[in-house]
Amino acid sequence: MQRVLGEFAVELTPQQDELDMGRMLFTKSFTGELAGTSSGQMLSKHSTVQGSAGYVAIESFAGELQGKKGSFSLQHLGIMSRGEQQLTIVVVPDSATEGLEGLYGNMQIQIVDGKHYYDFEFDFT
Repeated sequence: MQRVLGEFAVELTPQQDELDMGRMLFTKSFTGELAGTSSGQMLSKHSTVQGSAGYVAIESFAGELQGKKGSFSLQHLGIMSRGEQQLTIVVVPDSATEGLEGLYGNMQIQIVDGKHYYDFEFDFT
């Protein structure tokens, strides 16, 4: 597996929600060896217990990965149980196009002092 690290900025836009869930549209701007933009949609639900919630999201990225141009999609699954977090973000199988065709992998996200960072492990079939 290969690995790239970098930073991204995110903008969230809350949406009308009829199901008592948090629904957001978002856009991201990535810098580093993964450079480009993505857009997506997230659904979340908080429980009555402080620090417990879940979210799912799908986002579509377009740009470059180590100089290879193309696009791909990511699927998110996040769980927080009384403050303990588990986050899984994976490349949607067979979603990559152009120079990124065959891409697979997973991403981790860290937020430090209000800044967002990615750690992307990937390879090609």
